[in-house]
Amino acid sequence: MATKKSVSGKKSSAKKTSSHKKSSTRKYSSSAGTDVEREMHAMKQGKLKSGRSGKKVTSRKQAIAIGLSEARSKGKKVPAKKS
Repeated sequence: MATKKSVSGKKSSAKKTSSHKKSSTRKYSSSAGTDVEREMHAMKQGKLKSGRSGKKVTSRKQAIAIGLSEARSKGKKVPAKKS
């Protein structure tokens, strides 16, 4: 008959803390939000075209990216691109 090995369950008393704190300041300006809103509206109407090729934008993410890019070029408060 095999005996069961007892597993000692060590309980960690250390509290888990998040590695980053919430910032109280706004990351995006409200005017940058209106730029994105305008681009989303144009995309839903089928009038939003992409940069060089001029093809119609159908992706929601692409419409947001265009709005943020335009806000950056106008100098509004928008975080830098990731890559």
